[in-house]
Amino acid sequence: MRAAVLFLAAFACAAVAQEPKRPSPLKPGPEFQSPDVRALQADDFANPGMLWVARGGELWRAPGANGKRCADCHGADAASMKGVAARHPRHDPSLGRLTDLAGRIEACRSRHQGSPDLARESPEALALEAFVAHQSRGLPVAVSTDGPAREAYERGRSLYVARVGQLNLACTHCHDERWGRTLLAEPISQGHPTGWPAYRLEWQSLGSLHRRLRACFFGVRARQPAAGSEELLALELYLADRARGLAVEAPGVRR
Repeated sequence: MRAAVLFLAAFACAAVAQEPKRPSPLKPGPEFQSPDVRALQADDFANPGMLWVARGGELWRAPGANGKRCADCHGADAASMKGVAARHPRHDPSLGRLTDLAGRIEACRSRHQGSPDLARESPEALALEAFVAHQSRGLPVAVSTDGPAREAYERGRSLYVARVGQLNLACTHCHDERWGRTLLAEPISQGHPTGWPAYRLEWQSLGSLHRRLRACFFGVRARQPAAGSEELLALELYLADRARGLAVEAPGVRR
């Protein structure tokens, strides 16, 4: 009898963990930053991430390996990219899998420009991602979790609540249960991905969301999934859905 009670208690705990209580109200990343960091992000002339946006614009108009430019298909001012970042990650029928914005840009370069792959954290890849993401700034996150994307979404949710690493912590423990508190003198945010790629002062560089997620895994002393892996793509989709309605703010600035 006692064993049955313990089993049911464990099952109940697991069931609760599968449905994390989402933060309310939703608060974007800048609300957890100091006034000087918020001001840095808000000023396009001071925001260091805008250097990558400018470089991305140059790459947008530059010919690829076969002479074709992004601008040849999508227009020189990238107006056609408005809203694209807000809808990623998404299941891409042409690729037959879930992809994030960085992966979609890379696939497009490879297919239509014949260009060699760029490393995910390379300056060129980050610049193109920042340029395209910037076109959606101010638009609400609106990812789809239906149809072919549903399996990845469920996997992302499972990853979000799974205890990992030597510290035995899950994403939900910090970003649902303890947001607003401090950790090492820094406020814990709600963990929304709306500002990425972002310039992180600790890095002194622009970085991708996957780099930030890997840093979290490192922080709890867990195995770090590879950037661009199915695990991180699924987690990114769940995070994006969790931030649904918040505005894209790329390139963000974070401490």
